[in-house]
Amino acid sequence: MSRVSKPYEIVERALELSTTDGLVVIADEHSSANLRWAGNALTTNGVTRGRTLTVIATVDGAKGTASGVVSRSAVTADDLEPLVRAAEAAARGAGPAEDAQPLVSGVPASPDFTDAPAETGSEVFADFAPALGDAFARARSGGRELYGFANHELTSTYLGTSTGLRLRHDQPTGTLELNAKSPDRTRSAWAGRATRDFKDVDPAALDAELARRLGWAERRVELPAGRYETLLPPTAVADLLIYQLWSSTARDAVEGRTVFSEPGGGTRLGETLAPLPLTLRSDPHAPGLESAPFVIAHASDDSASVFDNGLPLAPTDWVRDGKLERLTTTRHTAALTGLPLAPSIDNLVLDGGGERSLEEMVAATTGRALLLTCLWYIREVDPATLLLTGLTRDGVYLVEDGEVVGEVNNFRFNESPVDLLSRASEAGRTEKTLPREWGDWFTRAAMPALRVPDFNMSSVSQGV
Repeated sequence: MSRVSKPYEIVERALELSTTDGLVVIADEHSSANLRWAGNALTTNGVTRGRTLTVIATVDGAKGTASGVVSRSAVTADDLEPLVRAAEAAARGAGPAEDAQPLVSGVPASPDFTDAPAETGSEVFADFAPALGDAFARARSGGRELYGFANHELTSTYLGTSTGLRLRHDQPTGTLELNAKSPDRTRSAWAGRATRDFKDVDPAALDAELARRLGWAERRVELPAGRYETLLPPTAVADLLIYQLWSSTARDAVEGRTVFSEPGGGTRLGETLAPLPLTLRSDPHAPGLESAPFVIAHASDDSASVFDNGLPLAPTDWVRDGKLERLTTTRHTAALTGLPLAPSIDNLVLDGGGERSLEEMVAATTGRALLLTCLWYIREVDPATLLLTGLTRDGVYLVEDGEVVGEVNNFRFNESPVDLLSRASEAGRTEKTLPREWGDWFTRAAMPALRVPDFNMSSVSQGV
């Protein structure tokens, strides 16, 4: 066998080796660059490269179509035939796949399918790193210590099938998390950003934001558990609504297992979830949040099917003007439930029509309210209501008559994002944000801040 190493050659050769009825090959070429720092000084940096190959074989039998999926890292030309044979053996040994559908066909090939993979490297930080050094100096002179990391990943995905698909997508993903601490470690503040290339990240502005929050924390106010008017920043809104999106599969709703199930049968599609004109949507071409414009499924689950690989994706409204518009479906679950096809898309945007920034929403507050920094350790309590619990972290601040007057203790919360949408009294200006809890899995989000009149802080937490 001739030596093959380019991603598209790996895909083509794997397809040539197939002896089953259908084959899907996904080659993911990964590269990453990172910086880490502690105590106002860089500690580590690095660059990595890697390849993962996923082979999905399908076999048509008397009782239906079975699939076998095998993924391996660092695949070379010599590994190809054993990998394809392993996937074929898995398919032949499996029972009929419940989600079986004809493999997708007829999608025009990507013009860059045979091009070399895109790669990232330390040059992505060419402007960011010097600006970060300047922020270290300012923090040092201001009596702050900065900790955190910056990570940039670039994945080129090559997808080929026995039905003729030859598709390619390059996905850049950048994240920055910055934590400022007082020298005695009694005060802490966090800020995060998602970016495609680090050209839109300003360390000086982030440091100034953290310095202001550490200043607010110089006065400490202890508050009991209870319901408080609360300003949820975009990062917290993203964490809650991403979980809502993950929980919005049509099949589970039709079968009566989720918050989107209608009592007595059916779903809540068409029901008004929010009095505000909120639209929750995904769009693979959303500016600054671009994601794969076709399905890339390495495995089947409730929200994805390996048989849908290569299926084109279109802008989708999940909630439109406050009404539940779509639940996620594969081709299989769309046919099963009779609902429209609406595959998952790797970004999420909430539009509420608001114009105010979070700072302007704080200034417009009358009486007493809480301003959160972020949420973490979010866990599901009850799928029937999508009740979630979690903790506040790195700063909860007391707002009185439009001014932040101090930091309060952390809380555990108990809330359902669906219920929060029904109670939100104001949505601010939508902006790109980094979900803190789900940032390892879902980074492409744009959200407004939300004002909730009665957010449930169920107990006091000693977290930081």
